[in-house]
Amino acid sequence: MGRDIAFDTPFGSVGGWRSDPIGAPRGALVVVQEIFGVNAHMRGVADRYAAEGFVALAPAYFDPVERGVELGYDQDGVEHGRRLIGALGLDRANDITGAAARLLPQEGLHVGVVGFCWGGTVALLANLRLGLPAVSYYGARNVQFLDEPLRAPMQFHFGERDTSIPAADIELHRSKMPGADIHVYPAGHGFDREVDPKVFDAASARLAHTRTLAFFDAALR
Repeated sequence: MGRDIAFDTPFGSVGGWRSDPIGAPRGALVVVQEIFGVNAHMRGVADRYAAEGFVALAPAYFDPVERGVELGYDQDGVEHGRRLIGALGLDRANDITGAAARLLPQEGLHVGVVGFCWGGTVALLANLRLGLPAVSYYGARNVQFLDEPLRAPMQFHFGERDTSIPAADIELHRSKMPGADIHVYPAGHGFDREVDPKVFDAASARLAHTRTLAFFDAALR
């Protein structure tokens, strides 16, 4: 279902993983990684959206800094990933999202963005800066951008036990972006990461995924 790809960006060629559905697609999604790169889990996320009927493209955002990054979920992986997001920066990440998103309308598809953790903030920026419908899962870096106006439909998913996103920050999302669709679950950070039993919450992940699909069905219609 999925395959490695490469595409042009303002920073040279960037790799990634593309997964295509069987039959006519419902739309297309840019899938934005966590800080761990396009590892087996993120390829699986793209495949899951393809199984639901979407063309799913997961760019390897770290390629301009370090190519072929696939990190584990231990402390070394976390520290390595944090260094990489600092070196890349959110502006360059947004430019990569834009380059990926421009590939897909050429195939007659409407495009949305879904991102996780660091990628949740990259997804928010895709809405604010690129005008793309977006879904942000537990984006801990969102708050600095909440004074910018939304330019497309927006959905947020948070865990009420997420120590990196306090309840006050979630309330800031509600007050500053009243047009957004915001959901909170009895879970912690990374609750959709099914390969990591320390954080995965099956019931919350399943409900969030159902809401995400419904959101994109409406936003990409």
